[in-house]
Amino acid sequence: MTAPIFKRILLKLSGEALAADQGFGVDTAHIHAIAAEIADVRALGIQIAIVVGGGNFFRGVAQQAKDMDRVSADHMGMLATVINALALQDALEKQGVYTRVMSAIEMNQVAEPFIRRRAIRHLEKERVVIFAGGTGNPYFSTDTAASLRAMEIKADVILKATKVDGIYDADPMIVRDAKKFSHITYMDVLKKGLKVMDSTAISLCKDNNLPIVIFNLNESGNIKRVVTGEKIGSLVSA
Repeated sequence: MTAPIFKRILLKLSGEALAADQGFGVDTAHIHAIAAEIADVRALGIQIAIVVGGGNFFRGVAQQAKDMDRVSADHMGMLATVINALALQDALEKQGVYTRVMSAIEMNQVAEPFIRRRAIRHLEKERVVIFAGGTGNPYFSTDTAASLRAMEIKADVILKATKVDGIYDADPMIVRDAKKFSHITYMDVLKKGLKVMDSTAISLCKDNNLPIVIFNLNESGNIKRVVTGEKIGSLVSA
């Protein structure tokens, strides 16, 4: 068995990844498949933290949110991430993986508050930690929350699981001959305006020299391939 090349990772899952093809809510079969993959990776002795997005609930009401105050809309988005975190926690615990949900917004009956040292302690005790509620502030995306939490827990890498198998110079779903970058620098991502993560998240990673791997979640076993050093997806680094 190939040894993992990372000791502690932060996995960024979009809400859409949990919705799979149904586009809204949580696809039960899909979330259990993701949980099984995470359990496999956990078995390699890797410490895993996860940040989930909320787009699967929130983009469903995007039309209505258009006329809303941005702060209220962002708070709704943060609550959507808590719903996803609880669904993922349940799926992981059914795989026998001890999991803790930590929320940036205090809701003590539902999740633990985010306390950095406690999060690190959970990871050291081999629990998976899911960070919900984004950063707890409006105007910041869950991508920025992923970068911030990764720095705070001193993760070795951010693994961003998406629908495509890496970073392209155009949307490969639309442009047939879009060019894929197997390796790209932070500066090039920002200069080219590539929709990898938002610019705040990329800048944070750049300033702290934290590598990001973008890969396709829909291909079974990909998380394990990334952590054991297989060259899949795209790497963003200095």
